[in-house]
Amino acid sequence: ITGAAIVAFHDKRLEDAGRPVSGAAQFADGPWRCIEENHRFNARLWDEEDLARRTDVADAEIAANKRAIDRLNQGRNDAIERLDEALLARLPGKIVESARLNSETAGSIIDRLSVNSLRLRAMRAQAARDDAGKEHIAACELKTKRLLEQREDLKGCLDQLLADCAEGRARFKVYRQYKMYNDRAYGSPTNTPRR
Repeated sequence: ITGAAIVAFHDKRLEDAGRPVSGAAQFADGPWRCIEENHRFNARLWDEEDLARRTDVADAEIAANKRAIDRLNQGRNDAIERLDEALLARLPGKIVESARLNSETAGSIIDRLSVNSLRLRAMRAQAARDDAGKEHIAACELKTKRLLEQREDLKGCLDQLLADCAEGRARFKVYRQYKMYNDRAYGSPTNTPRR
């Protein structure tokens, strides 16, 4: 698992119309299955958030979108945690408790790479519009360059973290997000703490 391989996977899935959201799973288990699930949740969230921004539908439809966003966010966070667990399982005996603790997990970096790929797709589409003005296109091209820079930085950070973990120089922990808004045990949706 490398940053470059993950970026290539994310981009390839976004090229297949509908696949990130509803296509058949490519991987049966392991870290790649978790990477695939996380990317699917992010793509579905992207679409659902677009629907929630509509102003030409009844409030009930927007409320349904917001509830779907909560469910998808829960799935996204669960996928990140499963990914972290799968990655740590590949490093048995290599995690050194005295090693530097990284504040961000490998799974959260991979999640950020997934969101970055969605932003890049959207920004490139904006930059390619033939009905937009030159200023809009120039601004979108600049944002695309920044997103590409961020992507390179994230890939490097992920590769370094995984290499450092494998060598016993770094470690990360799986922290549970405890998203209470999807758990009825914490009360009704109207009085549930948000995080």
